Amino acid sequence: MAEIIFRSKLEAQRFYNHLLKYLPLNPDNHNILLLEDRHIVKILDGGLPIDIFDWIKTAFYDFITNIKRDDWFREIMKEKFYYEDVEEQQQIIEIIYSVLDGQRKDLAVFIKETSMEPDHIREAIDHIFQDNISFSFDSFLKFRLRPYLQSLESFVEIAIDEYKMEQEYQMFVQMLREFLANREPKMDILHLLFDEEITFYNELFVEIKRGELTRMIDRKLLVNHPVYVDSASIAPLLSLAPTTIFIYTKDPDEPLVRTIKNIFEERVTIKTFAALREQKKWASEKNSLDNQG
Repeated sequence: MAEIIFRSKLEAQRFYNHLLKYLPLNPDNHNILLLEDRHIVKILDGGLPIDIFDWIKTAFYDFITNIKRDDWFREIMKEKFYYEDVEEQQQIIEIIYSVLDGQRKDLAVFIKETSMEPDHIREAIDHIFQDNISFSFDSFLKFRLRPYLQSLESFVEIAIDEYKMEQEYQMFVQMLREFLANREPKMDILHLLFDEEITFYNELFVEIKRGELTRMIDRKLLVNHPVYVDSASIAPLLSLAPTTIFIYTKDPDEPLVRTIKNIFEERVTIKTFAALREQKKWASEKNSLDNQG
């Protein structure tokens, strides 16, 4: 027999429903009981196959690591970091899951070994589920799974830092879009080559030298936004405000490429290095014809 005592009737109901869905049992099975007034889920061993307790332990593990995990993430955000807005919480949770799913290795390195291994959680569950055991769910968490709860705090902390950076980035992009909206284009077409460094070309593929670019920069950009604006790329682009920008790159997901695309939006077209060779060839032939004329 196992008896799990929850903090509230709602929590007991959630686990009871989860257990019935998770296990190959009939919902009318009298060996799985919900004592609502005492917030207890009771599992009677009489009449249950022995291997069913393995299913029960697996269901309990899943309840902790999946169903309750989001609750704890939100609780940590609210109580420790004072994020009470539900939409903000959801955005932070999405960042957390991008780390858990292995999509954000750049963030996972900061968490190091703070996350509790699944085997440790399973060992704690195996230890607590013994013959005729009665235990409090909250006490089990506090004394057996403290490292796990601490690891959840680490995930939340890293995700909040990333969320703040993303918010600042969006403000930065919007600020530069507004600056761009008030600029008259100084060029129709600009070509950008992203290789070991960034090279600017005019519409005829004549390179615009760094000194010339520097002279073109609107000084208000560097005075008003010195921290955010890169004088080697963003500042010249905003100052020239070209109608069309062709970017030639091997990596369209490079951060600076994405930033330029986010600022200039529909003005930007991403192309390959092969396309660059074709464009240069076309520009060279056009120059020759113009010179002959």
